[in-house]
Amino acid sequence: MTASKVTMKLLIDSKSKKVMFAEAGKECIDFLFHILALPIGSVIRLLTTEGMVGCLGNLYDSLQNLDNIYIQPNQKKDTLLKPKSAASVPLLLINNSPVQKQFNRCSNHYDHVTDDPRSHCPSPSGPFPVCAHTMNTNMTYVAPPVENVAASDKGLVKGVVTYMVLDDLVVKPMSTISSVDTQF
Repeated sequence: MTASKVTMKLLIDSKSKKVMFAEAGKECIDFLFHILALPIGSVIRLLTTEGMVGCLGNLYDSLQNLDNIYIQPNQKKDTLLKPKSAASVPLLLINNSPVQKQFNRCSNHYDHVTDDPRSHCPSPSGPFPVCAHTMNTNMTYVAPPVENVAASDKGLVKGVVTYMVLDDLVVKPMSTISSVDTQF
């Protein structure tokens, strides 16, 4: 995995020494939203964001409320809002790649497949109601062709937009109106 840099522009209230908001690009927002792919996304959904301590509830709500026009066409918000299992998080050196299953068939019949090489073939064979051979002949899984997607099209959010991250992890598409609105 290659190292990536993520940058943010901060607006700081110098009197209170508090970050008002950050201007962030696609890579940073993808990173923040992919934190939800850890089992935390399921926990937040079950606890509800109102009962959540800290800012993770705000991050969850931000993704849930983000208009689909900001989401890549090949992505779905529910992948992170309702994760089925932990996924790899961009910019973290964690890779929970799924284990490839091995499929097997009977050496005499091709009409049944199993993932347990100890299974017996249920196909009829000659005068016998069941073939009875062990289904231990390995099969090769052929994945569908991978769609050629440009590097900027990877991740969850679109890259042509700059995003605003507030100090409580609320994420919104950046605009002059939204930055004025959050200041007052």
